Amino acid sequence: MRKLFFSEFTSCKETKLHSAPLSWLPLEKGKPSKFAGHSSSSIESLMKMPEPAVLPHFKPADYVGILAQIHEELESCPPDEKSCLYLLQFHVFRGLGEAKLSRRSLQSAWEKASTIHEKVVFGAWLKYEKKGEEPISDLLRSCGKCSQEFKLLDFVSQISTESYEISYDDGSDVFWGSPVVHLRIRDDMIACDRRKLAALSTPLYAMLNGGFRESHLEVIDMSRNGISPIGMRAISKFSLSGRLPYLTADVILEILDFANKFCCNGLKDSCERKLASFICSRQDAIDFMECALELDCSILAAACLQVLLNELPECLNDEQVVRIFSCASKQQRSTMVGNASFSLYCLLSEVSMSTNATSDVTMTFLEKLVESASDSRQKQLALHQLACTRLLRKDYTEAERLFNAAFTAGHLYSVVGLARLASMRGNKHFSLKLLDSVMSSRWPLGWMYQERALYLEGDNKLENLNKATELDPTLTYPYMFRAASLMKRQSIEAALMEINRILGFKLVVECLELRFCCYLALEDYRAALCDVQAILTLAPDYRMIGGRVTAKQLRMLVTENVEQWTTADCWMQLYDRWSSVDDIGSLSVIYQMLESDAAKGVLYFRQSLLLLRLNCPEAAMRSLQLAREHAASQHEQLVYEGWILYDTGHCEEGLQKAEASIAIQRSFEAFFLKAYALADSSLDPSTSATVVSLLEDALHCPSDRLRKGQALNNLGSVYVDCGKLDLAAECYINALKIGHTRAHQGLARVHYLRNNRTGAYEEMSKLIEKARSNASAYEKRSEYCDRELTKADLQMVTRLDPLRVYPYRYRAAGKCWFLPSISCLF
Repeated sequence: MRKLFFSEFTSCKETKLHSAPLSWLPLEKGKPSKFAGHSSSSIESLMKMPEPAVLPHFKPADYVGILAQIHEELESCPPDEKSCLYLLQFHVFRGLGEAKLSRRSLQSAWEKASTIHEKVVFGAWLKYEKKGEEPISDLLRSCGKCSQEFKLLDFVSQISTESYEISYDDGSDVFWGSPVVHLRIRDDMIACDRRKLAALSTPLYAMLNGGFRESHLEVIDMSRNGISPIGMRAISKFSLSGRLPYLTADVILEILDFANKFCCNGLKDSCERKLASFICSRQDAIDFMECALELDCSILAAACLQVLLNELPECLNDEQVVRIFSCASKQQRSTMVGNASFSLYCLLSEVSMSTNATSDVTMTFLEKLVESASDSRQKQLALHQLACTRLLRKDYTEAERLFNAAFTAGHLYSVVGLARLASMRGNKHFSLKLLDSVMSSRWPLGWMYQERALYLEGDNKLENLNKATELDPTLTYPYMFRAASLMKRQSIEAALMEINRILGFKLVVECLELRFCCYLALEDYRAALCDVQAILTLAPDYRMIGGRVTAKQLRMLVTENVEQWTTADCWMQLYDRWSSVDDIGSLSVIYQMLESDAAKGVLYFRQSLLLLRLNCPEAAMRSLQLAREHAASQHEQLVYEGWILYDTGHCEEGLQKAEASIAIQRSFEAFFLKAYALADSSLDPSTSATVVSLLEDALHCPSDRLRKGQALNNLGSVYVDCGKLDLAAECYINALKIGHTRAHQGLARVHYLRNNRTGAYEEMSKLIEKARSNASAYEKRSEYCDRELTKADLQMVTRLDPLRVYPYRYRAAGKCWFLPSISCLF
């Protein structure tokens, strides 16, 4: 089923291609635009591989151990500690590059927040993480449902009002003065109930019924206390009713100052709540925050904080906002955010680092983060992140001190920073010694071998990079270094094979850029164009060749060397690439088609399907939004809105959109969406009949063979689940006739359920022959053959896609019967 996991496209850009002078690139108008005639060495000169970045993430040596420890602590800890543990879990998943899981941890931190301050911080963090998803909130409202994630909390009403009236402990309950006291403010006299006014605070009680002269006066001059007659009358009314009348913000500020001066806690609380309702803009929040911090007003400060954090990251461009967060003392931080100081500066540091990792603002926030850290794990994260910023700012002495502190506190990954600094000083031997000591003390990890390779040469370097890939296939740098090295040795075909290894299971823009250079060296301009168009789909503003040339410029240059396709040619290419499961190629064709006058809504929608299949959910959502914007009709727009809601977990609302679209016009996509959402939202077996009916309705509506093939494939799957194998086989065969290659997998399943393992094996072999991305096909075929062939197929799966889990489990179990079948696992 179609799932959307919002994630950063790449959690860290480990490498970039730095360039030599671009004399070979004809960028100026009037110069020839042909690449032919340039030697491969011209392109090889672009490939100086920089060292992978020292990542500012929490990277424990034993992820399983730390996650198990967090889970255990969550089971037994007090409720007020849960949000901090979920925040730590968030950082563990962030270090792993698991965006979906880190988002889920952040959501849990928000849900388990025990204080309003934590609720404010984590709510703002979720909003920041989901920047760009605000349109979903509008779509939910159109379905009669409110999205809580983008709303400001009405937290003032959630904070309980305490009783602040003082009790008389002198044993007498007798007031010596007159029951009415008049307070003079310049020419005005305000009559007050002495007993009620005295009950507002201990200082007022002492003044009005203690040993002070005012206790016996009927008129007391209050002109020097900064309160106006209007304010004093309001205080008198409050003493009688416990409520403040409607007043302007200036008057309430006067009363607040009075309440603070005379320790009237109940009056102060009411003033804070009133003032919170006046905060409508960033400037309001800034102005009131200064007052709140000065007068220790926690409710007012929290209200201001929420407004400021709601405008992240834009508000960090405001010097006044930065000054509030940067200059806050420990006491002021407590007033502003209670015990959530570490969470607050985690958020501010995250936002600032993503904007400018080396700025003074980032460094200041990280310093506050270090100050706020309360346990060893928080200190490890804070010290390491601050060290990374110092390293980027070339403050090497302080960076070394901080990396060393983080390493001593237990953050093993900080040894990378220490090794880099030693290497910068020309002491690579010490860098190796540091890494060797770490590797000898525990089971080595992929990043350790990658880092060790940086301080070696020749075969030793490649040996360590190969070991790094073996232990952690997701590391991008080893593949790119090997490919670049092969290009320098004029082995361009071998370089292509190397870079294709990672692109087969992990779509990385930098790797596409490197492959683009390989194709240029081979003068294969059609393939080069394919890659640069895929890059532009994923990152429209991407700059190539070390950031010196936009991808759009390079595309324009390469296009001049390629024969242009007509619209009909594009559709034929799209069918061919879709059928051969060449998703990157299909992306490229759709990008080219979008430049024509073709209906863009449909094309953006096709683009989103491909991007989801390539595990690029953010880009897929961007394409869906564009599909919605370019929809040719209302019923088409409703379908795309339905997919947006479905992909963001709002299945019922997606169904509503599908039904609204069908009510306007029966269409393939509307029926398909409804069938998809219904199948995914209901566990009732009787739903299958409805899904079948909807898919049949879809197939009777006009559509192209790409989508009809998908519908036939889905219909076949439903028939298999219902035990109707003949109908399922018919669907799969019809899907194959119109080029839906993936239907081989469904047909193989039918053969297997008919006890025809040989037929199932042969069917999957056909898919393997046709598909360019066929790791899943090998995995599925392994279920239909004997043990030796199974082992061979699963070895191929691991080689093509090291991230697929089943082959490791199978080999670890050692016996086929020990594990359930693959179809049960996935």
